[in-house]
Amino acid sequence: MKRSWPFRRRGTLDARPRLSRRLRLVLLTIATILVVSTLTRFPFWTLQELRSFDFLSTLHDPAPPADSPIVVAIDEPSLAEINVQWPWPRDIHARLIEALRAAGAKAIGLDIIFAEPTAPERDAALAASLGPDVVLAGDESVIVTPQAEQLVRTTPLPAFSEAGAVTGIASISLSGDGIFRDLPRYEDGFARQIARAAGRAADLPVGEWMIQSYGPARSYPTVSYYQALDPDAFLPKDYFRDRVVIVGLSLQNAPEINHGGADAFATPYTVHTGRLVAGVEIQATIFDNIVHASAIRRAGAPLALAGIALAAVLAAFTVWRSTRWQTAAIALAAALGFSAISFLLIRHAGLFVSPLGPALAFAAVAVGQAAFDYADERRNRKQITRAFSQYLSPALVERLVRDPSQLRLGGERRTLSILFCDVRGFTTIAETMKDDPEQLTTLINRLLTPLSDIVLGHGGTIDKYIGDCLMAFWNAPLDDADHANHAVAAAIDMLARMETLNAELKREAAERGTVYHQLKIGIGINTGECVVGNMGSSQRFDYSVLGDAVNLASRLEGASKNYGVPLLIGEGTAMLADRFSVLELDRITVKGRTAASPVFTALAGVSPEVLAEHRRLLAAREAGTLAAGDPLFDALSSALPALSPYYAIVRAERAAGSA
Repeated sequence: MKRSWPFRRRGTLDARPRLSRRLRLVLLTIATILVVSTLTRFPFWTLQELRSFDFLSTLHDPAPPADSPIVVAIDEPSLAEINVQWPWPRDIHARLIEALRAAGAKAIGLDIIFAEPTAPERDAALAASLGPDVVLAGDESVIVTPQAEQLVRTTPLPAFSEAGAVTGIASISLSGDGIFRDLPRYEDGFARQIARAAGRAADLPVGEWMIQSYGPARSYPTVSYYQALDPDAFLPKDYFRDRVVIVGLSLQNAPEINHGGADAFATPYTVHTGRLVAGVEIQATIFDNIVHASAIRRAGAPLALAGIALAAVLAAFTVWRSTRWQTAAIALAAALGFSAISFLLIRHAGLFVSPLGPALAFAAVAVGQAAFDYADERRNRKQITRAFSQYLSPALVERLVRDPSQLRLGGERRTLSILFCDVRGFTTIAETMKDDPEQLTTLINRLLTPLSDIVLGHGGTIDKYIGDCLMAFWNAPLDDADHANHAVAAAIDMLARMETLNAELKREAAERGTVYHQLKIGIGINTGECVVGNMGSSQRFDYSVLGDAVNLASRLEGASKNYGVPLLIGEGTAMLADRFSVLELDRITVKGRTAASPVFTALAGVSPEVLAEHRRLLAAREAGTLAAGDPLFDALSSALPALSPYYAIVRAERAAGSA
């Protein structure tokens, strides 16, 4: 988006320096950092960050490690094969433990809570199978009442602990949206106790850590409970040797999230599949996160705020000079870039820095500044249109609106071609129409309207109307390399339009029976260096020109009647108007100037031979050898009828000089 120089109210210039825009950008950047940083403290924002974690942490996620736990699933086939109502008698679990131990399992975790006694012989059978290589699940929950909050721990029967089994708390905490993400912090957590029983390191990292998922439901190696009861019959040899085994409920087909399920929870992977993951697989995931130190650390507030500030500053540098239509695309690309960086940090550094804050900060600064620039641009377009529509043709105004950089206001030096056009004898016409001012106004409008249209049509700028006089110039505010030719072409068309207008006025006067007033105009054009810009008071100004070249153009218009021609042009214009036949008429000293200046007129389509004859007449006149009876007068008057009044004036001058 190109910068422009807007106007202040009521006609004064608002030459807003670049520092003002940059200061606003700095303030926008600071405000964005503060607002976005504040947003990150709200729960709804935290929830969105967690959902971004769900998506990114499960993109191209790793497979379970080679030594990951094996899941023994209490699933539909097992329920059908064992054909006993759940919960099963505990001696069945005793048989499973003995079978797994005999198969070489290093540690066994039962994600089943045995908190209540059952048949003594069955409880005794389970107790007899237990040992330090077995971890039984416990539970911890908070019961909230109007009076207090009570922490309740549910653990296996004391007889099982006395038999050597280890208790591990299998409870997990869910985020506000019901998704399991956070690594449990229990010192005696179920997965941690299994790791200890297997002789694996089980240290909990310090800080906030989130689970690294290893795939959707059933990503871990899983066998049915009934198969594990007789591994020699159903499983490969040494399938359980030196492996950790976790036993728990796991439906063959993971339930859908909207249906819920027994001991099944939503995990980050649910964002992709919409399905829940069995609690036993979650415990296996926790085990691998602890043993392989693969959990993902959540960035603290200082690092998150630093990311937001860095993104906002980066956006400010991106739009430091200007904004363009591509700014929105850049903001989108930046959001994708922050997401990619966040993904790489998760994968290669085990660190989660939410991309949402930086993406929002970048977009707020970039798009916000683009909105400011667009508003400025719209305001500038309106102001330029309003300021110049009375001076320029619609096409030129549109050029200025599209590229305001072509507009330099406040006064600059330029070489311009200036035109003055005045009505001959208008005072007499006004006197005869003094009793009908409305008709006089109509007459002036009918005159100035077509003349103004011609000026605008040739790319001129209308400076002002002074009664019956029109002032215009070329080569400002837009560059016009051919300004002299355009000014002369406009003058010739104006003279031609006068013939049509007079014919219309004569016909209308005859139809109404009123007096016909023939309109004649005189035009002066000069080219030279001027100062152009908005000039006036702080409350009202005009886009106008000043300079000696302007004064000479005005004098030429007044002097044109002394030479019997409707168009008189100065030397500067004559040198540049190469599309026309330029004929010098005299050297004069106009009012307000001390030096004599050559004056010219311009015609279209004069042959070189006629031009040569005209120059010969001027040379003879200057040398004092031109006689009133010279046949050149008649020949040139016949060849150039438009200049016959001029030749008549020169002949009369020579006749008076010889008398």
